[in-house]
Amino acid sequence: MSRPNFDDIFMELAVNLAKRSHCIKKHVGAVLTKETRIISIGYNGPPAGTHNCDEEFPEHGCARDSKGSCTLALHAEQNAILYAVKNNTSVEGSTLYVTLAPCLACARIIFSMGIKKVVFMYSYAAYKGLPHDEGLEFLKKFGVAVVQYSKEIVYEDPLI
Repeated sequence: MSRPNFDDIFMELAVNLAKRSHCIKKHVGAVLTKETRIISIGYNGPPAGTHNCDEEFPEHGCARDSKGSCTLALHAEQNAILYAVKNNTSVEGSTLYVTLAPCLACARIIFSMGIKKVVFMYSYAAYKGLPHDEGLEFLKKFGVAVVQYSKEIVYEDPLI
């Protein structure tokens, strides 16, 4: 029997966490790790205690901002980082596994929090129809290791 490596374990968990999302636009999951330990998890959606978009606004989701993004949603990586910090867990030197590459705003947070590596599955730019992944470029420019996960995981996002 072969033992799965930690990259596979953590990315598979991120894929499964994405299935917890109540967003009607996109499901994204994130796992924050240090060495071989999970320090936090997250998925995209409105802050806890507000509402679930797919239940309260099933046809259109929550209101959109001028760029077409959800006005209340936190991104999966934001949720993972915020939960860790809220519970007094240092994220400095950690690795973030995320099903969708970070947007530029999340990349700024990732860098500022001292996260050393990001492993992502899919391109944010391709999802948004942008010419390039600004978030990944930002991270690379400032010394954060960026790796695209290369193995195939069945990721059935009902919104794709």
